[in-house]
Order: sequence, then structure tokens, then C-alpha cells
Amino acid sequence: MQLKNAVVLITGANRGIGLAFAREALARGARKVYAAARDPATVRLEGVEAIRLDVTDADQVARAAAHCGDVTLLINNAGIAAPGGFLADPTLESARRQFETNFFGPLRMAQAFAPVLARNGGGAILNVLSIASWLNRPLLGVYGSTKSAAWALTNGLRHELRAQGTLVTGLHMGFVDTDLTRGIDMPKSTPESVVRQALDAVEAGQEEVLADDVTRQVKASLASAQSAYLAAA
Repeated sequence: MQLKNAVVLITGANRGIGLAFAREALARGARKVYAAARDPATVRLEGVEAIRLDVTDADQVARAAAHCGDVTLLINNAGIAAPGGFLADPTLESARRQFETNFFGPLRMAQAFAPVLARNGGGAILNVLSIASWLNRPLLGVYGSTKSAAWALTNGLRHELRAQGTLVTGLHMGFVDTDLTRGIDMPKSTPESVVRQALDAVEAGQEEVLADDVTRQVKASLASAQSAYLAAA
């Protein structure tokens, strides 16, 4: 699909990667961009329609699907992270909160918007995943698990939605230079670079995006005897 004249809905669009998606969609000629956030007042980008949407709230998701019945591209970007390992201080409640946003959120959105996309010719879903889908480390414990689950969700949705002509693309990347990674001393991609690659892939009909060298190396290692996810930290 092409972004020109598309109608795009982006979750978590008030900052970071979500805001970069909104800007790039407008730059590519999208007819309408719904910029979704828990507090729409935090969306300050001109040219978009800000909507209230908490992906953990089933009623808000249903209302969004009813209001945004012209969507042709759904970008599931909203996510949260609470650093810590499985045996560290974060409680089961913290783990549930992360799964509610990072896994059940995209699942709710896909269930609500699959009929919308079907009515509008198929369209596409872009799920923002992570290198943590494959590489779990002590500081990424539960977060990595949510992204592994979201990767499996992405692959399953791809099969279920193929018959209605909906492209399902997974975006994997390492650290991105946003407020969420401030203070982390690691190489980082810019949000703009990640977003350009992701939307190029959607326009080309590609199903997976590996947005940086580290992510490509980790993916390539999965079938090797020294797979990255088995290596010592």
C-alpha cells in the first residue's frame, strides 16, 4: 500500500517513535492521520486529528474503531517498559501492566480494526516490536517477554488476515533515541531513521523490518550454534 492518500492511526503518537510516525505519514501525503494518546492534549502536531485512546481500555478501543472507520493503516506503537529481571523487585502487577499494553493492546486493536481494514480494501497493520523479541537480558526481563509475545501475535495475525488482503508487518529495532532511553549509554538509532525504514517496508509490501545492524546480527544468529539469546550477558 502507499502512504499517499492513506488514512493512518498511530497509537502512542504524542512522543518518540509515534510522533515520528505521524510526521512521516503527513510528509508522505497521508489523507488523514489519527494521533492517538491517553491524553489527546499532549498531541501538539499540526495536521493530525488527536484522539483519546488507552489501548488497555476495551471500551476506548471500541469507540476508536467506530470513530475511525476510514483507517487503512494501523500502527500499533504504544508501549511501556519497567526495567528489571524476573526475580527483581517488579511485581506480578507490573508484569501484568506491561502485558496489558504491549501484548493485549495490539491484540485488542487488531480485533477491533481488522473489520475496518477489510471494509477499506485490506490495508496494513504495522506492529512496533523490538530486538528484545529475541534477546532477553536481566534489565529487559518482562518487557522482552511482552515483545516476544507481540512477535508471535504479529506472525499469527499475518496468517489470519492474509485472506482479506491485510499486510501485517513487524518492526524490530534496538535502542532508539527517545525520552524512554535517556540515560542509557548505548548506540541508538534516530526515530526518523526507524520510521522511514518501517514505512518504506509497508509501501513495498514487506512483512518484517530489521532497522539497525545489531538487530540484523541478532536475527541472523537465531539459527546458529552460538545464538545471541543463548550467549552469556
